[in-house]
Amino acid sequence: MTYSIASKITPILFLFLLLLSSFASAKKSSDVKDLQIGVKYKPQSCDVQAHKGDSVKVHYRGTLTDGTVFDSSFERNDPIQFELGSGQVIKGWDQGLLGMCVGEKRKLKIPAKLGYGEQGSPPTIPGGATLIFETELVEIVGKTSSGGKIDDSEL
Repeated sequence: MTYSIASKITPILFLFLLLLSSFASAKKSSDVKDLQIGVKYKPQSCDVQAHKGDSVKVHYRGTLTDGTVFDSSFERNDPIQFELGSGQVIKGWDQGLLGMCVGEKRKLKIPAKLGYGEQGSPPTIPGGATLIFETELVEIVGKTSSGGKIDDSEL
């Protein structure tokens, strides 16, 4: 009985290539497909919540899944201010901060499609990156803790 070398190697080579291609196409297990919102702290009293159109001030620390910090307002002691839901920030923030209470802390795991996409934001954020943000809602500008708007005539 004669066996050719090719008939012995072909199945092994096929399995090797199949395994190699599955590793190459697999994303890291730390990547997420959908926005994940984790509430880390919520004040006992939540009189004021963030809604679309509100001007908010937010402290944040942004990291990659490997733990690399790419930006942090905490270190600068300067929260970012923007209009929620207006596209001034990445979609993951516009969605992930809705309904947040003043003083609340959330951890957002944002997939690339709601972050910087496949192009990333070079040189600090690679393409296709899942982003992790530790956030704290510092203020909803123009709203008091009772949930009402500030009236200048009361001042």
